[in-house]
Amino acid sequence: MAIYVTKESKVLVQGMTGAEGMKHTRRMLAAGTDVVGGVNPRKAGQSVDFDGQAVPVFGSVADGMRATGADATVVFVPPAFAKAAVMEAADARIPLAVVITEGIPVHDTVAFTADARRTGTRIIGPNCPGLITPGQSDAGIIPADITKPGPIGLVSKSGTLTYQLMHELRDIGFSTCVGIGGDPVIGTSHIDCLAAFQDDPDTELVVLIGEIGGDAEERAAAYIRDHVTKPVVGYIAGFTAPEGRTMGHAGAIVSGSAGTARAKQQALEAAGVRVGRTPTETARLVLDTLRTG
Repeated sequence: MAIYVTKESKVLVQGMTGAEGMKHTRRMLAAGTDVVGGVNPRKAGQSVDFDGQAVPVFGSVADGMRATGADATVVFVPPAFAKAAVMEAADARIPLAVVITEGIPVHDTVAFTADARRTGTRIIGPNCPGLITPGQSDAGIIPADITKPGPIGLVSKSGTLTYQLMHELRDIGFSTCVGIGGDPVIGTSHIDCLAAFQDDPDTELVVLIGEIGGDAEERAAAYIRDHVTKPVVGYIAGFTAPEGRTMGHAGAIVSGSAGTARAKQQALEAAGVRVGRTPTETARLVLDTLRTG
């Protein structure tokens, strides 16, 4: 089992014919993802060869969906054009849009996430590594060879920490790993993923990675307390960050005591979450929790 993507997912790539789109489409295909087409209105009707596999290019997301039955799209479109690309996907009512693009203006993200809520399209990101269900589907830029299928669900604001925890826990493996992005406005939250993992019968434990700034982790803690019966292990990036300075992601800013790693740790621990001070300690807590139940 998995959340959001499985071996049955049929994936389009918006921006497939660009340098980043080409590179990561090749990676996704190698990981077993069923990439059924690219989208570029200037190259509609053409196809791109990926190591002997011809992938057609469509003029729009709607055309690609009609021709292939696609139910997901991965967006590798420059920031200036990302809003139009994601709104096109939402207007086509594709169920899932994974927005990899970094540097999208916040007002553009507000616009396309609102449009997606209206049409029922789930947005992952923006400014995220995407998501992977190991052995089934890799929608984005997450390396497919650093872990294997297993019982751990992972939701993370940080792409780098997603990779690190996947690697540290590679001997156990993951059901699905979701990088939700660290921008101030994102389409899918920790809570959305927690709810999905709670309902996934093959996810036994959830790893939640947050970071300083905002209150997403505190809200996740309240949700865990009231709705999640599976064990959750957490890690908050930024224990040594200075107050009042933006760190890393655009959403990671601390003001006074609000949004600090310590405050988030306390909220999570009050909800029964074991929180590591480092990624390696977090991995050890996961192993201990799985052993002891």
